Amino acid sequence: MSMNTTAHVPDPGIARATALSREVLASVGRAVVGKREELELVLAAVLAGGHVLLEDFPGLGKTLAARSFAQALGLEFTRAQFTPDLLPGDLTGSFLFDPRRQEFSFREGPLFTNLLLADEVNRTPPKTQAALLEAMQEGQTTIGGVNHRLPRPFMVMATQNPIEEEGTYVLPEAQMDRFLLKEVITYPTPVDELEVLERIDSGAMSAPVAASPISVEDVLVLQDLSRRVYVHNTLKAYIVDIINTTRGAGPNPLPGWAKHVRVGASPRGGIALMQISQALALMDGRNYVVPDDIKKLRYAILRHRIIRTFDALADNVSVEGLIDAVFNAVPVP
Repeated sequence: MSMNTTAHVPDPGIARATALSREVLASVGRAVVGKREELELVLAAVLAGGHVLLEDFPGLGKTLAARSFAQALGLEFTRAQFTPDLLPGDLTGSFLFDPRRQEFSFREGPLFTNLLLADEVNRTPPKTQAALLEAMQEGQTTIGGVNHRLPRPFMVMATQNPIEEEGTYVLPEAQMDRFLLKEVITYPTPVDELEVLERIDSGAMSAPVAASPISVEDVLVLQDLSRRVYVHNTLKAYIVDIINTTRGAGPNPLPGWAKHVRVGASPRGGIALMQISQALALMDGRNYVVPDDIKKLRYAILRHRIIRTFDALADNVSVEGLIDAVFNAVPVP
């Protein structure tokens, strides 16, 4: 690919952004053992201003990871446990009558934070999920016909348990698409699990939390720098070809694609590929995107945007295998 990167003079803020990103990851790594690649993608989502869906088994440290990121980024953190009886007002807040002042006053709910951990988001009814959706999409919530802006930055880190379906409300495709990326967390390696035991035994897990390496203002600056990372037109066309190929179209349509894929990625998937690529480039100390940035995050961006058919499930065709087929079919510029 021919890219004139010399025309883009490195921003002096790039080096500082890279250093701050490494400090944040190092800070989170002192609490969360292993999972370096997953943590990098979560930080990239923060810089891109998006939301993250974590699918994992119980006890794998999702709450610890979310709280650690909030502390490392200097963000206000709130955790909401999603249950079948959770009401929209439990998230958004509501107007309460103050008998002393003889008037109604608004009491903010857990949505009014910088980083919200929506724990087991698929356990709450669609009406409450819709209240979360408005906050994720619009950066605001509506109570009593009045719009209330949420703090900036605002990010949702939602989790769902893949092993239990009883008493759950499956997130519809349109709502899944609102998440910038979906990361599947696996069990730690024996080496990492041994490290967890050693840290607990030594008391390192309960040590006082170090001061945040960056502030909320730094996060906003990093988000602005991420948006200004250069993406060559050929890479934009590459992303468009990838997204179209997931729909069974594109310059190199895959034979028999319709048998295994019911719905491909929406344009929001292409936007996510570009925005996360920009964040990864910034974290790597570059002010321009390269094809490897796009390929690195293909599973996290597309696994929840490609809807498989029953034939694919019956044939045990994984969504990751379908994503690999797409990237193998589209020539790299």
